[in-house]
Amino acid sequence: MKQSNNNVRSLKGILSILLLLFLTGCWSSNEIEEIGLSVGLALDKGKESAIEKELKQQGGGYNQTEKITMTFQIVNPQGTGSENKSGGSQQKPYLNISETGDSIHQMSREFSLRSDRPIFSPHLKVIVISKDLVRKYRLEQLVDQLLRDNEIRPSCLVFISKGRANETLESKESGKIPAFRLIGISDNEYRTTRILAPMSLAKLEGKMHSGSSFLLQNVIPTNGEVKFSGAAVITGKTKKLLGFLNEEEMEGLTWITGKGKGGLVKSFDAATNQPIIYEVKTMKSKITPHVNGNNISFDVQIESEGRLSENWVVSGETFENKFLKRAEKAAEEEVKRLVNNAGEKMQKDYQVDVAGFGNRLRIEHPKVWEKVKKDWDQTFSEVPIEYNVKLTIMDYGSSS
Repeated sequence: MKQSNNNVRSLKGILSILLLLFLTGCWSSNEIEEIGLSVGLALDKGKESAIEKELKQQGGGYNQTEKITMTFQIVNPQGTGSENKSGGSQQKPYLNISETGDSIHQMSREFSLRSDRPIFSPHLKVIVISKDLVRKYRLEQLVDQLLRDNEIRPSCLVFISKGRANETLESKESGKIPAFRLIGISDNEYRTTRILAPMSLAKLEGKMHSGSSFLLQNVIPTNGEVKFSGAAVITGKTKKLLGFLNEEEMEGLTWITGKGKGGLVKSFDAATNQPIIYEVKTMKSKITPHVNGNNISFDVQIESEGRLSENWVVSGETFENKFLKRAEKAAEEEVKRLVNNAGEKMQKDYQVDVAGFGNRLRIEHPKVWEKVKKDWDQTFSEVPIEYNVKLTIMDYGSSS
């Protein structure tokens, strides 16, 4: 028994020595102060900065056309979040550096001629592309190099901006990195029906290969602030920007797909015209295709459970069943208005399916889908859709 214990101890000792041999440390790593750690990337219509123009005048240019301005957001290790010794204002925790050209890869390497800190992108969090670029060029052209680059993680999120994309990477708020702010706002999806499910670079590649039209979250910048406002419509055939859904249309689309994780419905009481707020706890939607010969139609059944979270109606009957049914009816009518507006935008204005109707047809009637998939967006614009909405108030919050 004693001999056995000694053998076990010897084996453990040998294993410990072997493990220590493999703990060589990060001998080839670089300190954060020595690299340009990029966390955000903006792509805009080409517009040379004053510095770029001056460098070019002094012979610092190269053969390129001014198609795109690329802006990297770099973490500034000197932005410690405290005032400097002289009592001046603190440094920003980020630096934005831009380059104009016609090749994403070439522009990224061009930074190596202007900075001793090479761009390092494994921690890139967001890519923002301006509407001007996506109207002119195919989205797959703009992100081709980013998808091929093994350094960039496929989990990086992609957004569209109605304004200059580089302005979404600016902030007046002290100590904040704008790229992280965009990620944080995206995480608020459970609080509102006006935020799209995050679109990662990996998901975007799948959408582009599918041939279907799809949406990207729109971000609008102003004076160092940003707001998520509606969505950009990207067509399946051209992979270019067709137009935008506004915030209400985005809300209606969320109800159609049933992918919302939370949010509110503001309606008005039929008897008093006072606002009533319904808070969404659960949401689900079922899109059912019907095929009759060459005729295709859809039924959309939308259901939700929630609570009465705010009520401006001053009445003793507000907890009675009669009032609750009235409140449910008002909320249902509002949701119907939202989904009808979103449906009208898809079918009549843009003539694209960005809600997954074609996917349901493909699953339930694959032979029919094979016949219509080539020109599905056009076919979709003409099919009848019936929306049915059922909302149920389950509780009234903590009010008594």
